[in-house]
This record gives sequence, C-alpha cells and structure tokens, in this order.
Amino acid sequence: MASIQILDKSFVPYISKEKIQLRIEEIANDINQKFEGKKPIFLAILNGSFMFVSDLFKEITIESEISFVKLISYEGTSSTGTVKKALGLETDLHDRHVIIVEDIVDTGNTMASFIPDLEKSGAATITLVTLLHKPDATVKDVKIDYCGFSIPDKFVVGYGLDYDQLGRNLPEIYQLVD
Repeated sequence: MASIQILDKSFVPYISKEKIQLRIEEIANDINQKFEGKKPIFLAILNGSFMFVSDLFKEITIESEISFVKLISYEGTSSTGTVKKALGLETDLHDRHVIIVEDIVDTGNTMASFIPDLEKSGAATITLVTLLHKPDATVKDVKIDYCGFSIPDKFVVGYGLDYDQLGRNLPEIYQLVD
C-alpha cells in the first residue's frame, strides 16, 4: 500500500485488508456462538459501515436479518457534534436481538443518541459492533461489545470511511498524515 492523496489531504497505509478480514472472521465467530438460535437483526449504520457489514454478514452462519439506518454526524474530518437521521428504521425491533454495526466510534455521540431510541423500541438485547474505536476521542460513555481495532485519535479513510464522500472504495484503511 502506497500513500494516497484525497482532495487536499495525504494519507498513509494503516490497516491492511488482510488484517481487517482476519478480525472480521474472529468477530463473526463470536457472534455466531453468542446468538445461536436467537435470530438477531443486524442494523448497519450507513454510509460508513457498508463494506464492514457486508464482509461481516458473509461470515454469519446463524439465521439472521439485516436492515439499514443512515445517521449523519461528520463533516470533512471532524464530528459536527449533532446527529441527523437521514434514513430511518422501518423494522419492528420489539423482543429482537439487535446488533448495531458501525464503522467507527470516536466521540460516541452518534451511538449515545441512537441507542436510547432502540431501547425504547423494546429490543430484547442491543449489541454494538464497531470496526474502529478511538478511545482518546470518546466523550460519551458507549458500551462497545465487539471492536475490530482501537486506534489513535487520527483521521482515517478507506474501507467505507470517507473524507468528504471520497475514499470509501479503498479496500484497506489509511491514516491522515499530520
């Protein structure tokens, strides 16, 4: 992986597609065991999680469903601090085992805003799976059940994550050059 340029920013290789795939297999194996016989519903948070949830869902061997929600909290390289629902949930979650699939938890604002809505729906359980977590950026207390990688508080792009809507198609993750 060579360094890349997206708009006005330079990015260097950070997490290879091979490392991502290995970690996804580990997470999927744990989920398959924990939710055997429970028919969970995966809620993918768009747009960023689309590649992660696609690869994760391919490794899920138990009976399960998937749905999508679009939540927006980013502009450029930083969180706006507010969460907008651009595409809502149309599935009844009462007594369901809900598995939220997120690309990244940094401030925690998005999940701190979204999870209480799910709790009101009467879900049996709520599990949060994130590919990336930035512990140093987290300001809201959010319980992460499965984390692919903990990373420093640096901007990343690729594998679904974007910089002003660009770079999502990269098969690996790149980190912003300071």
